[in-house]
Amino acid sequence: MSITLQVLHGDETGEELLVEALRVLDADVLGTQLELRHHDLSLENRRATQNRVVIEASHAMRETGYGLKAATVTPEGQGDVGSPNAILRAEVGGTVILRTGRRIPGVIPIAGVSAPISVVRMAVGDAYGAKEWREGAGDDEVAFRTERISRSICREVAEFAFVHAARTRARVFGGPKYTVSPVYEGLLKEEMDAAAQRHPEVDYEPQLIDATYALLLNQGGDSLVIPTLNRDGDCMSDLVLGLFGSIAGAESVLIGFTGDSLTPSVVMAEAPHGTAPALRGKNLANPMAMILACASVLGLMPGDEVRTASRAIYEAVFETVRHGTRTADLGGHSLTDQFTDAVIEAVRGKLEVWGTLGVG
Repeated sequence: MSITLQVLHGDETGEELLVEALRVLDADVLGTQLELRHHDLSLENRRATQNRVVIEASHAMRETGYGLKAATVTPEGQGDVGSPNAILRAEVGGTVILRTGRRIPGVIPIAGVSAPISVVRMAVGDAYGAKEWREGAGDDEVAFRTERISRSICREVAEFAFVHAARTRARVFGGPKYTVSPVYEGLLKEEMDAAAQRHPEVDYEPQLIDATYALLLNQGGDSLVIPTLNRDGDCMSDLVLGLFGSIAGAESVLIGFTGDSLTPSVVMAEAPHGTAPALRGKNLANPMAMILACASVLGLMPGDEVRTASRAIYEAVFETVRHGTRTADLGGHSLTDQFTDAVIEAVRGKLEVWGTLGVG
């Protein structure tokens, strides 16, 4: 059965890295056929179509379920086309963002972290999009903001956190500041507790968000999954990726759900970095995160064949670095395409050996 993957092209180095990553998805490499459908989300085309191309790509992802996106430019001027990510998130019903920090061989992490840490972040609501206003003047001026979260989205965040923890053999750790905000932030905590009851096989250690920040500096050995509100997750993701010394070993995944189902209906993966205009056309940028985005979307597809391919890509990327093939940002001398070549060779080797042994 052929699986359709919507490919969302982007800008500058982001587009170049997407093109490199797509080489890894070739049927001659993976031994499995993906149907790729392409959408031009470059700034030029978004302006030319007044974001119609973004809407069309969103609808295509809702239809087939999976997307891979390059980094794009968000123009600063008012009245311009704005952020394609915001439109995509709204159009596909994306409610959860997954970002995972991992140790990269040869890169010294901070505070001794070694095992992967995943942040499962609420993608909508909370402080983002809240109505804000001020009243009064001078020293009596006060500011207000109306924030909103829903039980259904809290349930999706909590459920996906436990499912991801079960899949990666991790512990669900952390949580909101439910002691100070039992009504608002307590909503997510209630759903975390309920998800823990549904998944007794997963270790569960709830913590307040401030304690979570502090305790991360002493959590060196265990894989963790941290469910968060939108604002907390935005901050926590930056901290977690920074703890590993580089964001090259991470990918970002947007997940949407349909109706009351707790099964993902839309998955869109991308690299968490920007378009790096200074590296455009130089064949120097690190394609790791974009290749890992390919692995992550494969890992969330149905079927043993694509999941085996996902594992092969993940392992090949980090083994390639460990064996000394590194781009300049990681202290090496390899060019972008040379790194990709090495990953492709490693993926082919793994799949061949696993096929011979009947494992994978």
